[in-house]
Amino acid sequence: MKRSLGFRFLMVSLLTLLMFIPMFFVSSVVQDRKAYSRNTLINVGQEWGGEQVISGPYLSIPVEETITEISAEAVVDAPTGVDVIGPDGKPHVRSVTRQTKVNREPIIVYPDTFELTFKSQTQIRYRGIFKVPVYQADVQIAFDFPKDRIADATRGDEEIQWDKTVMVLNLSNNAALRGDAELLVDGTETRLEPMAQTDRFAGILAEVGDPRARGEYAMKIGLNGAQSFKVGPVGRSTTVRMTSDWADPAFVGGFLPDSSEITDQGFTASWTIPHLARTLPQITREDYSHNLRNRMSFGVQLIEVNDFYQKSYRAAKYAILFIALTFLSVLLIEKGTERPAHPVQYLLIGLAQSIFVLLMVAYAEQMGFTPAYILASAATIGLLTFFGWTGLGLGRRSWVLFALLVVLYAVLYLILWSADFALLAGATLAFGALAATMYFTRNEDWYGPDRSAGLFARKPQDKEPAPTAD
Repeated sequence: MKRSLGFRFLMVSLLTLLMFIPMFFVSSVVQDRKAYSRNTLINVGQEWGGEQVISGPYLSIPVEETITEISAEAVVDAPTGVDVIGPDGKPHVRSVTRQTKVNREPIIVYPDTFELTFKSQTQIRYRGIFKVPVYQADVQIAFDFPKDRIADATRGDEEIQWDKTVMVLNLSNNAALRGDAELLVDGTETRLEPMAQTDRFAGILAEVGDPRARGEYAMKIGLNGAQSFKVGPVGRSTTVRMTSDWADPAFVGGFLPDSSEITDQGFTASWTIPHLARTLPQITREDYSHNLRNRMSFGVQLIEVNDFYQKSYRAAKYAILFIALTFLSVLLIEKGTERPAHPVQYLLIGLAQSIFVLLMVAYAEQMGFTPAYILASAATIGLLTFFGWTGLGLGRRSWVLFALLVVLYAVLYLILWSADFALLAGATLAFGALAATMYFTRNEDWYGPDRSAGLFARKPQDKEPAPTAD
């Protein structure tokens, strides 16, 4: 019974389940390396400028209101400067009325038209063995503001301080600014100043004076950044155009581009956002900066699509399937040999395929995914073929094992290279392997020659007595 194919098949199945243990630790190592790489990417990116989100420009117009305050004050004797005390021993008081000006919430005015052009060039920075893509960008903005509806935002006796109007452009980090920032108001250059850094964002501002006497605005800034660039749809009509030499963009945020073109030399994309598509009033007394930056902003993320850590982690998840197929191949190829493979030998085969994933990650960090995969798979296939010839005693049958391993690792490469078709390829491979096994074992006697022993043994049938002659 122990030498029957059925018993060995059950043993190999249990050994396959046992291989989940080393694959769990391999997956953990891959995830740790990916986290380390991600932290390096973030740290270097922050030093360069970090992820950039532009929200603005907008006008902040101060508002004052004159209020009447009535207060009680002690009566003071003028010659002595001492409080006047009454017969009851308490100081005399009098009612005093004053007119006081207090600041109210400013009026926030967003542009009528907002047109932004973003052009960037990518650079690669290195930290140890890791590559970090960063960019330098030129940003040009043209905009204007409504003039005839601003006064409608006042309440009661509030007075608008028109001459103290400030234009604000919010940024993620002022340290990302490079070169000279320029603001032209009706063709006249206006001085820009940095605004105080907050927990949420930084930015620049300019005192533009009475906006009712202003027409067209134009701004030009240079930015360093990493990982992503996003824009808030501040205009009643927002138009954004982006151009970059980065070939693997991911469009993210509240709006996808109306049109885009991606080539090996870079990408171009454009957005047109109408007023009704955003949840942002044109003129308001509330601060919508948080929602504008975190919920409505849109743009591009500069990523490495399907990087080798993702591929390696997917390889670790598919490894059990490939280990099981290798075990099954060895089981069928060795059928009929005098010395079947020992469970320890199956474990050695499984461990070699587990270490294949670690080899692929280690080599990929140094030379890239494809050369690393070729080197790691060639080493693993060579080792298992040599082990089949010498350790398992398969002889020329080892070439069959070699061919099957080449096919397996070629399919695995296709699975890892195309994330969209990974499930399709993996499921098809598993079904094909099962179908082939069922076909080649269709006539197999799973019980073996000794059918009378074991848990699943067949009971011998009672023989009918031979007929007697009359």
